[in-house]
Amino acid sequence: METLAYLIAAVLFILSLRGLSSQESARQGNIFGVLGMLVALVATATLLSDGWAFAVLGLVVLVAAVLGGTMAKRVAMTAMPELVALLHSFVGAAAVLVGFSTYLAPPPEAAGAVFRVEVFIDVFIGAITFTGSIVAWLKLQGKVSGSPLLLPGRHLLNLGIVIGCVVLAVIFAGAEGATGLWALLVMSALASVLGVHLVAAIGGADMPVVVSMLNSYSGWTASAAGFMLSNDLLIITGALVGSSGAILSYIMCKAMNRSIWNVIFGGFGTEPSKAPTPPADGQQGTVTETGVDDTVDRLRGAKDVIIVPGYGLAVARAQHAVFEMTRMLRDRGCRVRFAIHPVAGRLPGHMNVLLAEANVPYDIVLEMDEINDDMPEADIALVIGANDIVNPGAQTDQSSPIYGMPVLEVWKSEHTVVFKRSRRTGYAGVDNPLFYMGNTRMLFGDARDSLDAMVTALRTSA
Repeated sequence: METLAYLIAAVLFILSLRGLSSQESARQGNIFGVLGMLVALVATATLLSDGWAFAVLGLVVLVAAVLGGTMAKRVAMTAMPELVALLHSFVGAAAVLVGFSTYLAPPPEAAGAVFRVEVFIDVFIGAITFTGSIVAWLKLQGKVSGSPLLLPGRHLLNLGIVIGCVVLAVIFAGAEGATGLWALLVMSALASVLGVHLVAAIGGADMPVVVSMLNSYSGWTASAAGFMLSNDLLIITGALVGSSGAILSYIMCKAMNRSIWNVIFGGFGTEPSKAPTPPADGQQGTVTETGVDDTVDRLRGAKDVIIVPGYGLAVARAQHAVFEMTRMLRDRGCRVRFAIHPVAGRLPGHMNVLLAEANVPYDIVLEMDEINDDMPEADIALVIGANDIVNPGAQTDQSSPIYGMPVLEVWKSEHTVVFKRSRRTGYAGVDNPLFYMGNTRMLFGDARDSLDAMVTALRTSA
């Protein structure tokens, strides 16, 4: 019966991942995931023969469910990346605690070097996931600098820690009692330092990939725990999460034209950026500002509009105003589409979720590769809270740290309007030549206030 329940849960988890691969089926995918976890939880609970243990488990699950539901309900869309990073840290901490408890009180069938290696791997990955996720959470919260921490000889430091952990693994595999416990404790400390250093050395522009990689780590540590506990469902579930997170990270890195190893061990900002090279079409070094009325006038005459959302849209909580503006423009016969860069926002799919929250139709939300070739056809491109993902320097300025990263080519549209609070740079910390181009206008101020004013102006002219 247990095996059948685990098989059903595994199938539900696979269906969940399949559903989450598309906006249209994401809600259904979430439902499959919840059902799979419910089946797994009930199947595991039935293994308990002690009524007191069953009661304690039920109480813990109830408290955790209430806390999790409350956190998810109250979290703002801008804080979603921080919540995801924090949840990853819980997985890592759980793996470390379960690893130690299993080693101190091993099951009857567990013995020998193989079991100790399983415990060691579980704690090692769990410790890295825990501390790395905490650092990512602090960076996303703004409690620590988003700039990469580049210590002298950092790669040698990482290599030394890994070698030290391998030596401890050999000692731990052949040791028992106090010697084994000390080896496990020292390795946990080293792995924790490694987790901190790996994420601290990654710049803010790479945080979407970091969140995805931490998701992968949490999956692998769960899978390692499954081997340690001889739990088939944990092995399957962990492998699904670990592999899907790794594949997503690879896809995102490929979209940025960068090596995944470069992201994990480096990050944007590893070298001081030089002054950007002026583009061939004439960068003057000054921006041309515009206002709401002028932008609305351009929209009234537009037949094709492309909107590029960025993290600034989430900060301003302007997604509903964008939807209202989109609806009004479409009612006028204007073609409106959204262009999504793979690393827009601060976690994978951040902008897709943001727009879905505002009920923006899925069929007008397109990925970069689907819409970039249509940029020359657009009468106007509205860049709302985005910066690095629309930087032409990624194609022209070899001194830029984002050189080679595919970007949305909004400057090819007839007119480009950039919504920004200020003239500050993006995560990569480099200037954006787009702001100085002849067909670009800068609309400074809070994006929500600007969009609300535009909606009001469009409504009065209807």
